[in-house]
Order: sequence, then structure tokens, then C-alpha cells
Amino acid sequence: MSEKRIGVCNLCEAICGLELTVEGDRVTAVRGNKDDPLSRGHICPKGVAIGDIHADPDRLRRPVRRVGDTWEEIGWDEAFDLVADGLAKAINDHGRDALGIYLGNPNVHSLGSMTHGTAMVKTFRTRNKFSATSVDQLPHQLLAHLLYGHQLLLPIPDIDRTSYFLVFGANPMASNGSLMTVPDFPARLRALHDRGGRMVVLDPRRTETARVADEHHFVRPDTDAWILLAMLRTVLAEGLATPPAYVDGLPEVTSAITAFTPELAERASGLPADEIRRLARDFAAADGAAAYGRIGVSTTRFGSVCQWAVQLLNLVTGNLDRVGGAMFTNPAIDAVGTGLIGRGHHDVWRSRVRDLPEFGGELPVSVLAEEIETPGDGQVRALLTLAGNPVLSTPDGARLERAVTGLDFLAAVDIYVNETTRHADVILPPTTALERDHYDLVFHLLAVRNTARFTPAVFDKARDQRHDWEIYREIALRTASRLHQRKPLARRLKERARLTMSPTFLIGMLLRTGRSGVTITDLRKNPSGVDLGPLQPDQLPDRLQTDDGRIDAAVPLVLDELPRLLEEPLPATGELLLIGRRHKQDCNSWMHNSERLTKGRPRHQLLMNGADLAERGIADGATVTVRSRVGEVQVEVSATDDVMPGVVSLPHGYGHQREGVLMERAREVVGVSINDLTDPERLDVSGNAALSGVPVTVSASRS
Repeated sequence: MSEKRIGVCNLCEAICGLELTVEGDRVTAVRGNKDDPLSRGHICPKGVAIGDIHADPDRLRRPVRRVGDTWEEIGWDEAFDLVADGLAKAINDHGRDALGIYLGNPNVHSLGSMTHGTAMVKTFRTRNKFSATSVDQLPHQLLAHLLYGHQLLLPIPDIDRTSYFLVFGANPMASNGSLMTVPDFPARLRALHDRGGRMVVLDPRRTETARVADEHHFVRPDTDAWILLAMLRTVLAEGLATPPAYVDGLPEVTSAITAFTPELAERASGLPADEIRRLARDFAAADGAAAYGRIGVSTTRFGSVCQWAVQLLNLVTGNLDRVGGAMFTNPAIDAVGTGLIGRGHHDVWRSRVRDLPEFGGELPVSVLAEEIETPGDGQVRALLTLAGNPVLSTPDGARLERAVTGLDFLAAVDIYVNETTRHADVILPPTTALERDHYDLVFHLLAVRNTARFTPAVFDKARDQRHDWEIYREIALRTASRLHQRKPLARRLKERARLTMSPTFLIGMLLRTGRSGVTITDLRKNPSGVDLGPLQPDQLPDRLQTDDGRIDAAVPLVLDELPRLLEEPLPATGELLLIGRRHKQDCNSWMHNSERLTKGRPRHQLLMNGADLAERGIADGATVTVRSRVGEVQVEVSATDDVMPGVVSLPHGYGHQREGVLMERAREVVGVSINDLTDPERLDVSGNAALSGVPVTVSASRS
């Protein structure tokens, strides 16, 4: 007999509410939950496929260990002991920094990983920590830390009330927002248009978002910084700025950006100078405007400059902390205000080989391969990956794959044997989304409306399964018991107590101490969620976590980058620059083994402007060789006017045709890994990988 259950899709940042039809232990139908106050019934193809993950025959349900070239199922106690032995041996023999840890994107979508995964990582005290942050949003977090005093005190566009939405390098029609949790973006955009508002998009590709914009402007990849600085210069030079009283450093900013004229920006980006001036003036004149830049500008060589300029555009035009502008959320659990998530710190230590600074306790993942390969004190000898696939997700994945094969020990907490975990000695698979309780600690912080929702597990876990938080507890405690250098008793007891409390218990405690008045009992009675209202203005300067309670716009780290930007050579004639792309049916480097998400027209091709193909004598649909400094791939090419001349595009997360990957459907999905072309030496000053704007050549492949 079927029954209805309320669920949640935690596969992406939209955190849409679901209504599931369940028969026994199977999901037979999925609909958007119309009663959810944030997602309002919206659902995308990934949400429809959430039951596929639960039922996936490729998914691991019990621990496995490597035996030669095959895998053998083992019991949990044996698996935990093998992992603890391997990690402890590396630490005991070579020091605590001999252990490297990589956290993948799914960790932030799991309550247990947020409450216990981070706690486990802290117990190891290694400096060799890495995550997907440094191939994604690190410039956002660094600038939030430097401007507002906390890495996640991020202003969110008030999309439901804005009159002018200015978008750089973002595609919310496909992503439903990123660092802006905005489920049902299409309906919200229609509402913006109905009230007479406008959306303007700058992007080297005519994305799904660009197609429905009031204006779309092609800009060369990796040149947004020139445009943003020219717009900021126009606002300041023409007397259009209305900054709040708690902002310092604007004279220094004005002086520092004098050379970044619209004419210089035109030469760099291809966007006419008069258009740049008009956009700046229109933005400053709008009654409630929000500028938003996302992964297309963060993953460039000047991502931090871009994010600084985006923040300052909102700030100096009076659109920060204003209805219709960019505002801060008031979540039921304020992970920022309570200190649950730390403020962040920068350059407390540096990487051993390339001398790159950490941020928030993590080093740039672009240095991981060299830290494994290079002998000496602090060399990574053992690696623990948590829900991550860095071979597909980080620069020069081929080199990283070669590096991990030389490790003394590799363990993974993951539900799949993928391109990275296939090299593991042991894999520990946790339960999946429908088998565990869920509360979004981060994405309520980033949402376009204040809501709260607790979602109990839809299915009970089997007796021979473990939740991720239970796995993290056992790894931490068993490894600690094997270390030669023991921690003080008080610290050991504190860590044990922290790791023993369940995530659901912790959520109940955090809600009770919050200011919203919402309790976990309230949320259990209202499984669709509780509406806490729209974003609120006039929270600054009180919400700032800077030492002096003010904003210093003249960020030294950014101002020091501006001379380097001025020295950059302008794009060469005939140069091709590679950008990525993502689709609604993809979830980073996984979910390609769901038939309902991979059927239909192939999406793996290299997109290339027809004029560029003709210039090289390449036919539409031909197989081409794409080369960068670090590698080459062969892939079919597709002619399109959706990318500007001089730009080519490959999707992120493909390249599953590797021997030993135990995801049969995924291995059938044609495509290559864009990160066999991206370059670990191309970095933003934050340490974020510059995955966008990679110079490549494209030629017809020899038959």
C-alpha cells in the first residue's frame, strides 16, 4: 500500500521540499511540496530522481576493502579498525600533517557531516585539509571575512522585491541559485518582470538564464574584473554613490581604481565602454538593485577582485542592507551569530611546496597533488576523502589520480566506487538522504526568504548500515586511541561527548537557544516548514563581526591585486578560452548513473562558435582534440551561437570511462573530464582554482 511522506531534496542549494509517494522501501513518485514556504512546490529533475539514489544498485551499502583489483565486503568493526590503523600509522610514523583530508560538496548538504564531520576533522589537527571550496566559492567567503568579519556573513539578493538584478557569471535558471538559495527561480523572475523589474546578465555563454534576461551581454572569460571595476569607478567618479556612514576607505578605493576606465574594460572584455557606463548608471538609479556574481567569476584568476567589486557595487549605491538590494538572513539557527561556524582566518599557515596561504583552516586543493608527490616533512602519506571525487572535480585530475596511487593509505567515506575512491584501501558507505534526518544549517543562511524546516528520515536505515555521523565518530575515536601522542584527558572526553550526541539532538538544542522561538517540536508538527518572513533591512552595522563594527572597503589584499590586473596582457587574436557549464540533470561529478537524468539528447559535447570551427576547418559534430598546458582530451564538438567567438565550453563532472569505476550507467555516459585540462597553477589570490578562461587549442582529431 502506498503512502505520502514529506521529504527534502538536499542534492543542491535550492533545498526544495518534496512530497514522496512510498511503497514499502521504494519511492514510486515525487512531487514538489506546494506547502513548503521556500520552494512553493518547485522541483527540478534531480529532485524527481532522489529515489534513484536510494534504490541505486551501484550504491555501496556495506564497507568494502580492496583485495588486489577487486573489492570484498567486510563488517563495520573490521572496516573501522582498518581505517583507524591506516590513519594512525601515517600520523605516528610521520607526524600529524602526514594525513590529508578532502571534503567534497555533499558534506554541506548532510546534517551529520555538518555536525560531526567537521568535528572529526578537527580532532586530527592536520594542516593538510582541502575541500571543494577552493574550486568554487572561496573568493566569496574570503571577502565576506575581510569586509563583514565572517566567512558566511554573505549578503543575499532580495530577489522577491528587487527592481534590477545584475548577474555576472551565474546561471540560476539551471542551478536555482548558488550562495543564493532561490528555489523556483523561473517563477520569481516572472514576478520580477510583472512588477516592472529587469534582469541583466553578463556571461560568455548564452545560458538558460541569459536567454530569459532583459539584456544579455557577451564578455570574454576571465575579464569580468575589468568591467566591475569600471562600473564601480563610474559610480564613484560621477557622484552616484550613496554609501552608508559605517563604511571606511572609499577615498583609497577611488584612487586605486582610477586607471580602470570603461575603455580599458572594453579592450579586455569586448563589452563597449558606453554600455559599461550605462549599466553602472542604471544600477545606481534603480529603486532597489542587487548585483550578484557566482562561479563564472569566482573561478577566475581575479575572482577575489570580482567578488570585492560586486560587494562594493551594492555597498556604495546604498543597496546593501536595503529592501530589493542585498541583505542578510535571520535563520532560526544562526550558525554565524552563534559561532557554530567560525569567522574564518587567512594565512595562519602556508602550504609546504608552493607556499600558498590557508583560509579557514584549509589549503587550496590545487596543491594536493604536489603535497602527495613531494618528499619531506609534512608530505601527505595517507588521505581520507569524505563524499568527494577530486580526480574529476579539481585541476589536472589526471596528475592527482597518479599521485593518489602512490599513497601509503587511502580511505573514503562514500556511497560509490568512483574515479577517486577506486584507489582506496577501504570505503565506508553512509546512509543516503532518505534514510537520515535533515536540517539545513548553511542554506537557510543563504536563502532568499527566512524559513525553517526539519525533515525526519523517510526510511529507517537497515541494521547493517551506518549514518555518516556514526562513521565519523568511530573514525575519530578509534584513530585517537591508536596515536602515540595522546591528547589531554579533558580534551578527549570533550571530543567523545561532542561526537556521541546525535545531529537531531544538537538541532533541538540549537533551536532552543535561537531567537526565532521555533522549536524542533514546532518543526515536527509542521514538516513542510515554518515561514519566518522576508529578508529584513537595517541590520547593519549591528550584524557586522569586524573588530571595530565597521566596513573597511579598502581591503589591502584586493588593492594589492590591482597592479597585477593592470599588467595582464589583453586577449590575443585567435585565442580560445575554455569555460565550464552545468545542467539541471547533473549534480557535480555524480548522478550520471541515473537513467532518468542521463537519457535523452547527449550533453557532453564541446560547445564552440561556428565561426571558430570554420576558421579551423572543423566540421560540426567532428571529434576534436582539446589541448591545454597540462593535458589533452578528445571529444565531439557542437557548433552553436550560444558561446561567443573565442570561447569553448565543456560540462563539469564527466569522464567516467575509467577502469574500476563501479557505476555501470555512469560509465556509459559519453564525455571527458574538463579537469584533465584545467591548470593547478592558475589561481586567484585566495587560492581558488581558475577553472574558467583556461587557454586551449582545438584541432580536428586524426582518425
